[in-house]
Amino acid sequence: MTEQTPDPLWDDALTLCRDLQRGIISAVDLMRNVYARIQAINPTVNALVNLLDEQQALALAAAADRVPVAERGPLHGLPMAPKDAVAVRGFATTWGFKPFANRLEEHDSALAKRMRDAGAIFIGHSNMPEFGLGSNTFNALFGATLNPYDTTKTAGGSSGGAAVALATDMLPLADGSDMGGSLRNPASFCNVVGVRPSIGRTPMSRGFGWYGRLVTSGPMAKTVADASLLMSILAGPDAIDPLTLPESGDYFLDALVPARCDPKNPIKVAVSEDLGTLPIESSVRSVIQNTAQIFSDLGAHVTQDHPNLDGAMEVFQTQRAAGLRTLGRNLDLAFPDWREDAKDTAIWNIERGFALTPDELLNSEQQRTKIYAAVSEFFQRHDVLVLPAAQVPPFQIDQEWVSEIDGVTLDTYIDWMAVCCMITVTGLPTLSIPAGFNSAGLPIGVQLVGKPRGDLELLKIAHWFEQSTQFYRQRPRII
Repeated sequence: MTEQTPDPLWDDALTLCRDLQRGIISAVDLMRNVYARIQAINPTVNALVNLLDEQQALALAAAADRVPVAERGPLHGLPMAPKDAVAVRGFATTWGFKPFANRLEEHDSALAKRMRDAGAIFIGHSNMPEFGLGSNTFNALFGATLNPYDTTKTAGGSSGGAAVALATDMLPLADGSDMGGSLRNPASFCNVVGVRPSIGRTPMSRGFGWYGRLVTSGPMAKTVADASLLMSILAGPDAIDPLTLPESGDYFLDALVPARCDPKNPIKVAVSEDLGTLPIESSVRSVIQNTAQIFSDLGAHVTQDHPNLDGAMEVFQTQRAAGLRTLGRNLDLAFPDWREDAKDTAIWNIERGFALTPDELLNSEQQRTKIYAAVSEFFQRHDVLVLPAAQVPPFQIDQEWVSEIDGVTLDTYIDWMAVCCMITVTGLPTLSIPAGFNSAGLPIGVQLVGKPRGDLELLKIAHWFEQSTQFYRQRPRII
């Protein structure tokens, strides 16, 4: 950290939010502190984009300070920069795509509205790859987001800007979205927590209510307790979502109390380094093995096991392409020349969607149902499944995607994310949590997968692991 960069005004977001509510910390003082850190750090890592002028942000903070204490929400006065796929009134939602650069939003998305109603102050967006495709955050509009533990490496993606903003204390809390690991992968690469909730737990973008839903939004934070706080804001029924779950957001405040392992009824932990077949880099395997030992030392009943996920990657590829077919049709209508601005991998994936057949779609849905039955049976025997959150540690920033792991050649830009993509297909709640470092000091997270709709229990187990290990306390070099 340079002399010009002040220490953050918070150790954790949970305490900070309570202090803002009570007036112990003013929103103006916090905003000045946040902007001082952004000005010192963001030019190097490029995590936050579309930022408000500091004076505009301070004016919003001053207005927040005038709100009576009794009327303050749980995120009162908290600066936030939603992912650049989240529509925020008055900001351009660009998706990292040049033709969208000046597309100002007239309304908040359902997700943004929940944060705004809770008192958050929006100051910009967090960076993401073009259309959210790929786990390396770069785009032609804003450039690349760099890993604060080593700025020659990627921060992951697609919620890479959010993860870096958290890791460097430019923001106390962040949100992200996840199709094939976009909350989990950057969390692993940046030593923070990324939570992918059960499908239906948080409000979904309009137009994707039924068939083939892969994407969901969730919280990112430095700790599980902080993530649970934001989960309590983001989660809750959405009247127009046909898959919505009934529990209110307040339900997740219970996750602030970690699980306890009863010797007479120990937590049952299944561990798999590779889901039986996936190539995994050796340092990642070592972290999984160490995690298994930690759970065992804590009193959990640990076994080597994993569910049958045969066909899951094929299902993911098909249903992902189907969703991108819709994106491609919309682009064709609005920007007929969009291929001139889009990256090659995005074009390939959209064209794959255009080529889909009805039989492929039907078969993928049938196979996805079989997979859900398999994981449901598996979690009758286990409480949580431990997997890698990424199959490799952070890689070079100028490498678009990983094409080889442990001597195995990968065919597409998605294949190296299979350990996350396959879990996406199940619809299960899952998260990435700090779990160690490789010999170069780069973070490696583990993926904890919970029971069907068992988001709360998963957060409790993650909190227990986190408080027992404290890996999150190792901060990046850049600050």
